[in-house]
Amino acid sequence: MAAQHPPRFLKIVEDARRSVRECSIQDIQDRMNRGERFTLVDVREESEFGRDHIPGAVHLGKGVIERDVEQRFPDTGTELVLYCGGGFRSVLAAENLGRMGYTNVISMDGGYRGWKDLGLPLSTS
Repeated sequence: MAAQHPPRFLKIVEDARRSVRECSIQDIQDRMNRGERFTLVDVREESEFGRDHIPGAVHLGKGVIERDVEQRFPDTGTELVLYCGGGFRSVLAAENLGRMGYTNVISMDGGYRGWKDLGLPLSTS
């Protein structure tokens, strides 16, 4: 079960949601099934990513994404779909990438836990 988040944290997440595009897990699964190309970015901690993650995802943790994104993805039009444990950290990261000029960033609502709860595949590589 996910931890209860404190009210001030939830407030900044809700504020960020006003400026961030979000999608559902089903949207991403459908896009994958159609073979659409986009970059799936896991913003969880490195240890979380190391245990398992959504197949095809790259890791750029919330703690370093703003510092490292330009080197990894220099084209600010690259489509980046961010996910975290439940969809909160990814919203905050997506907001910051938007402030940095990235124009095609989406946060996947429900995140890793929602993906896992649906029994969708995970990767350990």
